[in-house]
Parts: sequence; C-alpha cells; structure tokens
Amino acid sequence: MRKVEKLILFLEIHQLREKGFSRSAIARKLGISRNTVNKYLKMTFEEAKDWAASLGSRTKKLDSYQDKILSWLKNDPDMSSAQVEAWLKEHYPDLVVGGSTVRNYVSHLRDVYHIPKVLHVRSYEAIEELPMGQQMQVDWGEITVKNLEKKDVKLYFITFVLSHSRFKYVEFLDRPFTTRDTISCHEKAFQFFGGMPKEIVYDQDHLITVSENAGDIILTSEFQAYKQDRGFRIYLCRKADPESKGRVENVVKYVKRNFVKHRIFSNLETWNEKCIAWLERTGNYNVHNTTKKRPVEVHALEKQHLKPVSPLLSFESNLGSSITRTIHKDNVIKYKSNRYSLPLGTYRPRGENKVYIEIQEENLIIRKEPQGEVLARHKISHGKGELIKNRQYTRDRSKGIQAYKETVIRQFENQEKAEQFIHEVGCRYPRYIRDQLQVIQYAITHFRSDINEALDVCIKDQLWSGNDLRDITQHFARLKEKETPKVPTMQKSKTINPAIKATAATRDMEQYIEILGGAS
Repeated sequence: MRKVEKLILFLEIHQLREKGFSRSAIARKLGISRNTVNKYLKMTFEEAKDWAASLGSRTKKLDSYQDKILSWLKNDPDMSSAQVEAWLKEHYPDLVVGGSTVRNYVSHLRDVYHIPKVLHVRSYEAIEELPMGQQMQVDWGEITVKNLEKKDVKLYFITFVLSHSRFKYVEFLDRPFTTRDTISCHEKAFQFFGGMPKEIVYDQDHLITVSENAGDIILTSEFQAYKQDRGFRIYLCRKADPESKGRVENVVKYVKRNFVKHRIFSNLETWNEKCIAWLERTGNYNVHNTTKKRPVEVHALEKQHLKPVSPLLSFESNLGSSITRTIHKDNVIKYKSNRYSLPLGTYRPRGENKVYIEIQEENLIIRKEPQGEVLARHKISHGKGELIKNRQYTRDRSKGIQAYKETVIRQFENQEKAEQFIHEVGCRYPRYIRDQLQVIQYAITHFRSDINEALDVCIKDQLWSGNDLRDITQHFARLKEKETPKVPTMQKSKTINPAIKATAATRDMEQYIEILGGAS
C-alpha cells in the first residue's frame, strides 16, 4: 500500500469513528482487520504521516530477490505465492522464509507493478479420515509443457498418496503408461513409503481393470498376478466420486499447479529428480491445509503401520526396450540420481543419443540397441549424486599423443592408410584427438576382424572420424551375425560297403501261397 493510500485510510477510519461506527463495523466496511483499525485510531495525523513516510525506506527480507520474483510474475501472471515460495526454495536452498512473508511480498509487488492475478475458486468436500496404514490412493495425470526449444512436450504421471498422512510419491514418463510401468511405479512407491498399506483405491482405469460388473472386479491378467503376489485389497472408485477420490484428485491438481506449471522440460531423468526434491522440500514438507500437520512428520508414525515389503522387484529388467536413458554430452547417463560413464565418443552432437538399460542383479547393463552389444557394465550404486566411472572408458593419459598414434597405427594391416586416416582425423578434431584415438582403439579391440575393411570404406567415402570407423565396424559385425551358416555338402564315398551291393533272395510264388495258407 502506498504512502498516500495509508493516509487516506487513516482519515476514513477516523471519520467513521466520529460517526459512531464500532471498531468491528469499521473493519467490515473497509475490508481490513480490527488490529489495523486499532493501530490507526491510536495515531495522530502527524504520527501517521511520519509512519507512512518511513515505510518507503524500510527494506524487506525478499528485496534482494525482487528482480527474480518480478520476472516470474510478469512471465506468468497467474502464478500463486505458494509456487513463488517453492521456486525460491528450489533456486536458493539456503533461504529461510515463511509462507506469509512470501505472500505479503508477492501481493506488494502485484500492487506496485500492476500485475493482477485471476483467482481460481476451488471446491472441497469433507472426507472421513482413515486409520494409519489403511489406505493408499492412486491416479494418473497428463500435462503439456515446453522444452528448451519452446516446443510442446506431453508428459504422463502417476500419483500415490497415503490417505492418513497425505505423504505423496509422483513419477513421470514421456509416453503413456503401460500396465508394467504401473506395476514398476507401485514398487517404487512402496520403497519410498517404507511399506505397503492394506488397501489401494483406483479409478476404473484400463491399465488396472477390464471391467467392474455389479461389484465384481475383473482385473487385467498382468495386474491380477501382481495383486495376488503382493496381497493388497483393491477398491475401485466410480467416475466423479469426490468422497472417495478427493485426496488423490487434489494431488494431481497440486502437482500440475505447484510443480509442473511454468517449469521448462529438459529430459525425463532430471525432471523426475526435481520432482522428488520438490516432494521433500514442499509437497511432503509444507503443513497440509486440512490436517494442519506436515505429511513427512505424520508419515514417520504411519510408516510403523505399513506392511513391510520385499526388496524392489526387478520389473525394469523385464520391460525390454521401454527403459531408455539419454546420453549426456559428457558421455554419461543418469540412473536413480547417479551418473554412469559410457565409452568416449558415445555421445553424438547430431545423432540420436539414446541407450537401453537392463538390470541384472546388482549390475546396470547399457546397450545401444535392445539386444545389441553391451556398451558399458557398472555395479549399481545405492548412494546419490555419485559418478560411477569405468577406467576403461576414460582418456588414456599414460602415453603422449604421438606415441599413442603410433601404437594405434601399428595395429592396422595397411599402416600407410591408417596413418592417412588418423592424420585427417587430427586435422578435424585437434582438441579431441586423444578422444578420437580412444574410440579407434575401442573399435580395434572389439571388432579386429572387420577393422581393415572399415578403414577402406572410411578413406573411400572420406569419413574422417573415429566414431564413423567404429560404427562401420559394428555394421559389418552385425551383417556377419545375420548370415546363415552354409550347410556342409556330403562327399561321395570312394569305397562302397559290400552290403550295399548285396541283392535280396527271392522265392517261387508257390512257396508264398503255401505259407499264407492258400490253394493246395
């Protein structure tokens, strides 16, 4: 509120008081609190003027973040103060600020810079509270966001919430969910919650059910097998049933409005990592509006009432080609908040940087194709934020560049061609010649029988890159695998078994008739 407005408010309060209005009536008429009315009535005009003047020079706790907050509000005028608070804590982890402080500051900026907000009225219906460990609710959502190139990307997500504590888990995919995806997310939710409730509530979703015939639930075969294995009860909601779906319906809206809204999408792994961080920082930490408690604190008690579950079932290894990861420019992929290294040169600036992963016990297997050659194999780390490297995939710094070149050249049959090829590669990639030599050495080691033929193709087509040489050797190797083996031909035997030349003995026809009991 500006200085002049405060003085006008002072005059209005005193005028109404002189007319005989009570403090409560003044507050209702002017839309302010009784405390504000009392404060102004205790002031003289001079005191009010000095006080209003002093407000202009007072610094606010969030003044140093004003430009950032203003940029958010100008780009997205409908942004709520709750989302501003969530973004501030995400960008400035050390900032300690209360919700009311952010709310008042956002309101102040909207007034000063004339950034109005359209209010959305939400309707709620009371739902009966359930005991700890009794129920979990599940639902799906989808939303379109912008990526770094300002293009639309459609994301799909699944939400889980424990009905008593309101403790939540969310996971996103960049494609529609399958039943197997749903089962895998259930397992991750159980691990995140530290156990499994007695009952799970769903919509009549095609991933879960075939139909519900007068109360007889018919599940999809895959989910029926999973339900029997885990042993939880299922309750299906009817469509538009707010009494039983209210909590999770609110979670879907909450995720869309507080986490997703105005956020830029880069890749799926980073998006899910940020979502988990948001849950820890905001979604499960902020005081719930209904229970007036923090979900994380109530969950600590509810966890004791959840049914313990066995370690995470290896559903991911059965998903085949659906489990992919993006190769980052530093030749790593992200998996469960850790980074795993790939051979140098795997990342292609203008290529498709996607690999397929497979979980085998405690090992992470990375392939370029679902059933293709193994690019890398790592032991899975159970920490977070770690870089898991295989020394085989790092730069070989034990040799000088020239010595390294000579070592690589000597492994080709035609060393003159090899020297020409490596010279051209060095001219095109002077800063990355060691990386290029590493890729060439990888191709020699793994595809030695095809390396010389691949070298001829590269020189003929002027493909001056270690990555091209490696790809061509892999192509030749795949062609050989597809070739059907020739069936060996039978050689004619020079010696013939005497039994083959033997002739069968014959009898007169009368003898056969006599044996068969014929005419006498």
